[in-house]
Amino acid sequence: MFRPHGSAAGAAALFSVVILTSGGCSMIERTQAEQHVQRGKDLLARDELKAALAEFEEAARLSPQLAVAHSNMGVIYRRMGDYDRAIDSFAAAVRHDPYSFDDTFSLAKLYHFTRRLHDAVQAYLHALDLRPDDFEAQLNLGVCYQEMGESQQAIDRFNKAIALDRDRLDAYVNLGVALEAQNKHYEAIQAFKAALERDSRQPLVLVNLAQTYMAQERFKIARQALEQAIKMDPKLAAAHEAMGYCLLRMEDYEAAKRHYNEAIANDPRLPAAYAGLGSVCMIGYLSDKRFTELRDRAIENWHRSLELNPSQPTIRALLTKYEQAKTNPETVLLDEKGGQ
Repeated sequence: MFRPHGSAAGAAALFSVVILTSGGCSMIERTQAEQHVQRGKDLLARDELKAALAEFEEAARLSPQLAVAHSNMGVIYRRMGDYDRAIDSFAAAVRHDPYSFDDTFSLAKLYHFTRRLHDAVQAYLHALDLRPDDFEAQLNLGVCYQEMGESQQAIDRFNKAIALDRDRLDAYVNLGVALEAQNKHYEAIQAFKAALERDSRQPLVLVNLAQTYMAQERFKIARQALEQAIKMDPKLAAAHEAMGYCLLRMEDYEAAKRHYNEAIANDPRLPAAYAGLGSVCMIGYLSDKRFTELRDRAIENWHRSLELNPSQPTIRALLTKYEQAKTNPETVLLDEKGGQ
């Protein structure tokens, strides 16, 4: 008959060393937690979210440092639309396993989605420390920098993304936007054209290209780009709004009015379209002040534009001037952007 060496106290001490793991979680609890995780994964695969969540929560209770339990809780909360809890869960997963790229990247995207941009940047940087050659992480970090107004940082990241995959047009498009923010028009045009070389049927890219041409006051070639965009997608509000502005600058006011109205018909939430339409109406009134309905229409469109975007000092100034001078309006020069 086998007898353990040493005293009974010694045997008990040996047994306690065998079953305890770090963090005060026993091997039995760890095993049970892993079983709950497996059941949770099976339930999650069948889209039984609440039941799966209960399994992962129990796993995390039994073994708090089990990163996979927190990670899967994050997945479920994200699918449920509970982004705060999803963030907490992925943050816990990363805390317990800081080498998990997937959890770090998921956390970064949630921070980004919920507009916690500084937190998103730190999480993206951590993800890229783990996997420097990940295209999506480089691209998303660039977008985050761009949204923070850090255009040079954005440009650097978009170029790194392009170096990783030269066939992905989204990197070129975002690069063009960032370059345009720095008034690097020719470089932006190169980037937009590179995107179009990879897929020519991209009406929004054509709109971006046209906007860059218009920033250089190259309105004829901008009009050609916008005509292509509208031909591809006749209901693209952004293309009609840009065309309205282009035609306004070319002094084709009736055509500009048609496109502004078309933009509003397809998307009534475009402040620039109302601002531009107001400018066209006011120009018509200033050319013949007998048409006071045009003045009133201009004022109403400017009101609507400000309701959608109050941060338009030029529109506010024009509105104040013409509302105060309805009985004897003075002729003013509209700003060179037609009130946009």
